[in-house]
Amino acid sequence: MLLKVFREGVGGLMAFISFLTRPRKIKRTHDEQLAVAEKAKSMSVYQYFACPFCIKTRRAIHRLNVPIEYRDAQVRDSEHRQALAVEGGQVKVPCLRIDDGDKTTWLYESNDIISYLNEQFDPAVEAA
Repeated sequence: MLLKVFREGVGGLMAFISFLTRPRKIKRTHDEQLAVAEKAKSMSVYQYFACPFCIKTRRAIHRLNVPIEYRDAQVRDSEHRQALAVEGGQVKVPCLRIDDGDKTTWLYESNDIISYLNEQFDPAVEAA
């Protein structure tokens, strides 16, 4: 119990510091941002608020200026946690859910998620 309180406290502090030191968002034209928002409609991130890897992923999403839906999977027996377990196959965060028509892809590991999002939304990566 004490360990859980400590972990949540440190995680909350990390999230607060991350909020204060967020990277700058990529600037796009209005039309480009609308295209990004449309593409992001098919994505959602399952996460825990104080998880360091989720914080890392949220920072990358903020920098990329992508309006992705965040789903809290921390609460036991919640709808999002159940979807992560049943549909995704495991309760592991962060997890990027990508819906493409009838196909749903569950992408785990913060580095893999960030790489995928950079490929999809970072103009510097697209130009290279």
